[in-house]
Amino acid sequence: MTAKLSEVDLKAIVPTYAKEFEMIQVLDKEGNVVDEETLNEITDEELVSLMKDIVWGRTLDTRTIILNRQGALGNYATAGGQEASQFGSLAAITKDDFLVPTYRDLGVITRHGLPMYKTFLWYKGHVAGNQYDKDFQAYVPQVMVGGTLTPAAGVAIGKKFNHDTKSVVLALCGDGATSQGDFYEGINFAGVYHAPLITVIQNNGYGISVPSNKQTAAATFAQKGVAAGIPSLRVDGMDPVAMYATVKKAREYALAGNGPVLIEALTYRFGPHTMSDDPKRYRTDEELAEWLEKDPLKRLRNYLTQKGLWSPEQEAEVEEELKKEVKEAMARMAKEPAQKVSDFLKNMFEVTPPSLARQVKKYEAKEME
Repeated sequence: MTAKLSEVDLKAIVPTYAKEFEMIQVLDKEGNVVDEETLNEITDEELVSLMKDIVWGRTLDTRTIILNRQGALGNYATAGGQEASQFGSLAAITKDDFLVPTYRDLGVITRHGLPMYKTFLWYKGHVAGNQYDKDFQAYVPQVMVGGTLTPAAGVAIGKKFNHDTKSVVLALCGDGATSQGDFYEGINFAGVYHAPLITVIQNNGYGISVPSNKQTAAATFAQKGVAAGIPSLRVDGMDPVAMYATVKKAREYALAGNGPVLIEALTYRFGPHTMSDDPKRYRTDEELAEWLEKDPLKRLRNYLTQKGLWSPEQEAEVEEELKKEVKEAMARMAKEPAQKVSDFLKNMFEVTPPSLARQVKKYEAKEME
């Protein structure tokens, strides 16, 4: 099929792309059902479990902020508000699936199976926070923006070559990551090899302080998957049920050998980018108030309460269990031996070269004093 250049309307092309990516939603901001068919495919037990994850994540975020302010942990990238895109996605995969999180997804990797004390050690910059059991299916959270996609694509391609038809890779990233070359390289290679990679772009509207419309001229982040030949979806990232159902469908698609899926989750972080950030410098109170009305916690709580599946007592129980878990993790973290300069040097190479061996010996002698 050919086209006549004289009939091409350049102004109409970009808006046409955007129309292909309508937002998927199951529950509206009040918790009312807008997609009964999808909801009917999810059991009450799954919904209650999802609610527990959301409450757990919100409570962990609150407690970690307190620990940061007390000086007990290092700088923290807040996650409050993004629980649907995080834990809705996580709930759709299994422990056998491989997770590649960002620095904002420490709660996600903890819920995936990382001992919480190791999560806290990561915040402290302790090497033990990066040491995982060989059977734990995850990479260390990436601080580098866009850094999740290339290693995630590598794992997914490895699964493809090894004929693994039982597990997928879930890579999380932010909207700012889509401006990085690593993002395009990752989705391109995954597309070429039909690798089982699910990429969730958590579009919270800002790359630190840079709004989305100054990051890209694209009308959606979802359409960035088109060039890689990847089916792409745009989801209400404040709707836990929509996120869960979408990632679950993407996982089934990938397991069937069809290749990767790209998902843009429209979400928002209620707090600062990190605890060293002042969001009032680049966003308004009115904007925050608008997004607070879409709170994923309130949305799912309203729906489950109406169905008689959730109560304040159940929520309080999850909160108290998390607080206990945090307390135990902090106590366990305190038992970890302090780091030594000699260990830093020995960790640099598998076989320590002579130049460093002399330094190791020097510092070990000082540490014995």
